[in-house]
Parts: sequence; structure tokens; C-alpha cells
Amino acid sequence: MKVMAFNGSPRKGGNTHVLLGRVCEALEESGVETELVRLRLMKFEGCIACMKCFDKKNGQCAVKNDDMNLCIEKMKEADGILLGSPTYFSDVSTKMKALIERAGMVARANDDMLRRKVGAAVVVARRAGAIHVFNSINHFFLIGQMIVPGSSYWNLGIARDPGKVKEDEEGMQTMKVLGENMAWVMKKVRE
Repeated sequence: MKVMAFNGSPRKGGNTHVLLGRVCEALEESGVETELVRLRLMKFEGCIACMKCFDKKNGQCAVKNDDMNLCIEKMKEADGILLGSPTYFSDVSTKMKALIERAGMVARANDDMLRRKVGAAVVVARRAGAIHVFNSINHFFLIGQMIVPGSSYWNLGIARDPGKVKEDEEGMQTMKVLGENMAWVMKKVRE
């Protein structure tokens, strides 16, 4: 089993990276392989609403001059998907929004190709707005007929400066439990 984790933060080694790393660590301790994709290193923009994915139905975005189809392919191959984003003006980062838009349209155009995969959101906020980000990511999972596991609290950490989220003991514990629960659900789905 494998989980693909997508880091929507533009910061290198920032708080979103730390939280996703904690979830991945718990997944790996449970026997699940993980891979982290840093969206900041990828070239792509948001959906252009060409609707060609509905015409072609080939599991790919019709825009071919960027890295989006690589992300979509990684999602298709995974058993689970982690989407992590910082909170920017009470919403996901622009890279995360573009991933949600384009991967979501391709999935919908191809018979909800992500359905029954396990998906979880990971969010960082300085103070407020995290619940909207959490909801935005979960809406992507839910409309795609994915399975969303819970944790001991909402999947968020509180911090501003890079690395400070490690001091959020409850947030770090929430990520550990999320990884454990995600692994458990993935194993049950496979049975």
C-alpha cells in the first residue's frame, strides 16, 4: 500500500512539511509506503475549463505542457492521498487550489477514478482560518467519493515561523493518530 502526500506550501521545509512528515512517519510505522511531492517545485496553473478531459476520458488533463499529469498519475497509483496546505487568507495555497481543480475535474471526467481511495487533509495556520482550508480539501475528497478518516482532533497545527509547529504538541499528536487511522482504514478497505 502507498500514500502520496502533496505539500502545497511554497516554503522549503516549512510547517506543512513537518506535519505531513509526521503523518507519513506514522503511516510507515504501520507498514504503508509514502512519497512526498513538493508542489512548489512543480510547474502548473489552475484549470482552464476547456472540458477536454470529459471528451477524451483518458485519465489525464488535456494541458500537456506542465507537471499536472504527473501529479494525477501519482494519485491514480496510490491507495491513499494526503493533501497539505498552509492557511493563506483563510484558504488553501494557490498550488493546492490548482491541484484540487485540475485533478478533481480529471477524476470526475473519468468515472470518479479516485473513488474509494483514502484521503486526508493536513493544515497549518498561524491562528485562524484553518477550518475553511480543512473543509476545502475535504470537499475535494468527498465529491470524489473518497474515504476520509478522522483523528483525535481536526488535522491542523498552529504555527507561523518555519519549524515552530513542532512545539504544537496537540497538533503533532493529531498527525500521528491521523497516520495510524489512515493506515488502519486503508488495510480495512483492502480486506
